[in-house]
Amino acid sequence: MSQEIKHTILIIYDISDNSRRYRMAKLLKGFGYRVQRSAFECLLSTSKYNKLISNINKLVVEEDLVRVYKLHDNIDIKIWGDIDKIEDEDVIFI
Repeated sequence: MSQEIKHTILIIYDISDNSRRYRMAKLLKGFGYRVQRSAFECLLSTSKYNKLISNINKLVVEEDLVRVYKLHDNIDIKIWGDIDKIEDEDVIFI
């Protein structure tokens, strides 16, 4: 039984409309973790990645800027600062 490949995804966005920006944040919280005000990290299967891209495509308009980076195997993430600032308010530990 093969294990499904997961992709590390970084999404950054600049959306001036408050309503669309809120909807984008809500969408992305369903896929990953907010790491900065307009930046999310996700660990997704190929099918979830494709679903994310489809949902983003439905939400954005021409004046918005959204960048999605699919990071590859040689990823090396270094973090400085308060990692407690990563927003994860929708997760409940039992």
